[in-house]
Amino acid sequence: MFPAIFVLPPRWFRLLFFLAPVLLSLVAVQPGFAQRRPGTTVSPDVRPAPPIINAPQPTAPVRSDSVGLVTGAGDSLRVAAATGKGAVATTVKYKAQDSIRFEVQNKKAILYDKADVNYGEMNIKAALITVDYSRNLVTAEGKKDSTGRAQDRPLFKQGAETYQAGRIDYNIETKRGRITDVVTQQGEGYIHAETIKKNDLNELFGVRGRYTTCNLENPHFYINASRMKVIPGQKVITGPFNLVIGDIPTPLGFLFGYFPTPKSTKRASGLIMPTFGQSADRGFFLRNMGYYWAANEHIGVRLTGDLYSGNAERFGGWRGTAEVQYITRYRYSGLFSFNYSSQPTAQLLSSTAVEASNGYAQPRSARNFAVAWSHTPVARPGGGRFSANVNISSNNYYRQNTYNASRALTPAFSSTISYSKQLRNAPINYAVQLAQTQNTQTGTMDFTLPDLTLGVARQYLYELAGLEARGRFYEQLAVSYDLTFQNRLSNNIPASAINGGAIPLIGGSSEASIMPIGFSNISKLLRNSQTGMQHRFGISLGSYTLFKHINITPGVNYGQTWYFKSLEYEYVPTAQAVRADTTTGLRVLQTLSTNLNLGTTFYGTVVRSGTHKIQALRHKVTPNISLQYTPDLTNTNRAFQTINLTGGTSLVDPLTGRTYATDPLLPRYNGFLYGVPTSTQAALIGFSLQNSVEMKVRNSEDTTGITPFRKVSLIDGLELNTSYNILADSFNLSDMVLSFRTQVAKKLNITITSTFDFYQQDSSRRPINKFLWQQEKWRIARLASASFTTSYQFNPASGNKKSAIPRDVAPVNDPTLGSPNRIDPYEDYVNFEIPWELSTNFTATYANQGPLIARAGRPRSSPYTSASLNLNGSVKLTETLRFGFSTNYDFINRNPAFTSLDVFKDLHCWQINGNWRPFGNYRGYFVTIAAKSTLLQSLKLSRNKTFLNN
Repeated sequence: MFPAIFVLPPRWFRLLFFLAPVLLSLVAVQPGFAQRRPGTTVSPDVRPAPPIINAPQPTAPVRSDSVGLVTGAGDSLRVAAATGKGAVATTVKYKAQDSIRFEVQNKKAILYDKADVNYGEMNIKAALITVDYSRNLVTAEGKKDSTGRAQDRPLFKQGAETYQAGRIDYNIETKRGRITDVVTQQGEGYIHAETIKKNDLNELFGVRGRYTTCNLENPHFYINASRMKVIPGQKVITGPFNLVIGDIPTPLGFLFGYFPTPKSTKRASGLIMPTFGQSADRGFFLRNMGYYWAANEHIGVRLTGDLYSGNAERFGGWRGTAEVQYITRYRYSGLFSFNYSSQPTAQLLSSTAVEASNGYAQPRSARNFAVAWSHTPVARPGGGRFSANVNISSNNYYRQNTYNASRALTPAFSSTISYSKQLRNAPINYAVQLAQTQNTQTGTMDFTLPDLTLGVARQYLYELAGLEARGRFYEQLAVSYDLTFQNRLSNNIPASAINGGAIPLIGGSSEASIMPIGFSNISKLLRNSQTGMQHRFGISLGSYTLFKHINITPGVNYGQTWYFKSLEYEYVPTAQAVRADTTTGLRVLQTLSTNLNLGTTFYGTVVRSGTHKIQALRHKVTPNISLQYTPDLTNTNRAFQTINLTGGTSLVDPLTGRTYATDPLLPRYNGFLYGVPTSTQAALIGFSLQNSVEMKVRNSEDTTGITPFRKVSLIDGLELNTSYNILADSFNLSDMVLSFRTQVAKKLNITITSTFDFYQQDSSRRPINKFLWQQEKWRIARLASASFTTSYQFNPASGNKKSAIPRDVAPVNDPTLGSPNRIDPYEDYVNFEIPWELSTNFTATYANQGPLIARAGRPRSSPYTSASLNLNGSVKLTETLRFGFSTNYDFINRNPAFTSLDVFKDLHCWQINGNWRPFGNYRGYFVTIAAKSTLLQSLKLSRNKTFLNN
């Protein structure tokens, strides 16, 4: 049936039929409705005058319009008695699908079937709506179908608020209303109430209400309260309440309830409710309690802490965390956090577990800290880029305070703060970086303060000279420049030794040590610093073609290394040792090399005629020969110092057996930042060979003929590299490196890397300057080391198979303010009926142990130094249940290194997370049943037993 704006009932038609003559006569005597021509006369009306009913008396009082229907215009129906502005401030618009009935005497309009009333920002939709103008009251009701189910239940909207109810009574003058059997959303939560009264301030007062974050009509859980008050966009306050789960009342509750309900576009400050439990070693605890402060739209501050009761004699300790998150749209975002922990170093409570492997992770220190800062800028053209990624902590903080196994297992952390910029109108870029590395196992900390780089892009000489391009050879001449400056500090004090301790030194220690980081050791750290600068000039002489197939690329490289101190040696006869002194001053070390590269590419192709599955096979070969010459700069650099031994003294190197009778050469820059540049004369001939094999196969999935063939790679890379030094006095031929890479069916990846040497060895594996083909049982090369890595991805096939057909999934419950952070690293990237995934990775390394035979007290080591298998996978058992695992097995030590089993169950508005680590030092389990809403994050039950509290 078509919508009707105004439909008259049949009795109204009969009334109009009888009143038509009267209305026409009234129109005829009104001025302006008829005109007469000049000179004509009109006959008088001989009909009797109609009787006047309830004629107004001159002395009668004037009544005001109490219903506010008068808006200042003339009332053609003569209903209003006065003019002026009434209670209805704007036009009331209404419509209905079936019909609209007006009761003029009762001043009512009744709308039938899918009625819709709009008044300003207020909108009501329902099956039946009654507008009572005498009382400014709008009443909305639903209707029931033949089965008794409610249809077109009233829906009330005012601004951003929406209410669905069984009946609505709303006064458009006072803006007050009464809503029964109502459901409305406030922030992340939903409010169900038997009756709600709404005042002109938009506040709600409910009777027998339920508050929940489940978006179903019959929620899985709710907080039941006899009375509640709702301030939209701010909070929900209740009287005494209790928790109901699955329509089963529980004794969990309190005397009053307070639930913040911030709007989705607005952050709010508030308390963070803690979780509680029992720790086996530190007693009862409250974790993650604190306060969140929304300072403004750009900054949020989160202060939380943990508190442990301990036992009757000792306090269990505490931990505090301060986090500041900031964001400016289109510019940058970041997070800064500071953590501090204080706990006893001895176990306070004994464990009640009956496990053979039950052990206590003894804390190494009572106080620990951790600082983290991440700053991510938004790239802008022509602007500088400032970024930071800082992670500094005590060596034992994450071992003692985190349940994240990856954090606890990480042996090292690194931090960088950098600023880089490309000058807009110049070919110059620069970067300044502050870096820090930390090894939590050894306690070593290295600082680079600062690391400065400056680069000048390649510049062509003819452009610098202002010449025009004419295709001449000199137009390929170009230069480039790079500058690097570093100042490195370290708390690792190396051992005082030269040539592995062959030459004894006066002073220092023969063993390395770790210096504690503190203000008292700043002077020692500065003395232990290393400072250096490198300049690198690249001179490109162009690229040329020889015999149409060979590419020739010559080049010259020149560089300088600047140090600001050096070592000076002096032999002390009385001590029969050498004294090393550090002298300051600028030291310049130079490097110079020329190179010439010759390379080409050729192909071998086999093409099959006909309609075979394999249509063609192609082999690509890329050989390359490089010539490099480095002059002798020993006298120029003076990188070594000769000392004189007196009195017939000789120093013997226990490692090489070399005897220093006179004039040993000692390095002036031993252990310096950039090391000692090569100063000896060298002429290297390098050779590399790259191979790749691919085939063209017919594409069976192509039905249009646009892509009838597709390429399949058989060998991604088969590479060989080696070099020969013509001017070396021994061991001219370097080791050969051979690598192989391939991928099968886009799932199986294989990588093999091996190293071969060409020289003989003695029984102690020391090389002999003789080739392997010069011995009695000759061979070309010996396998020195190798590594093998393979990985395979198992997952369901794609296409039109049954496993790939999408299925309906369970309804989700993701409120507006965002979903919680799940302990669930497995994502449903494809919607399968039973989606699953399994990835495997196997790694093995080999090292040649040489001809040394085993004997008593000296067993021969295995050539396989490592062999491990990693398995990671997940399977979706049902639409709401997922299982995942990660494990590793070490074949050398014959034990599982780390195993983790995960279970996740989606209960619509609840979730269950479980994790079990059955082996190793980090064994334990986690089980959490919690509401998914972040608003009710404290509504959860957790149980864990880990390496921290077992």
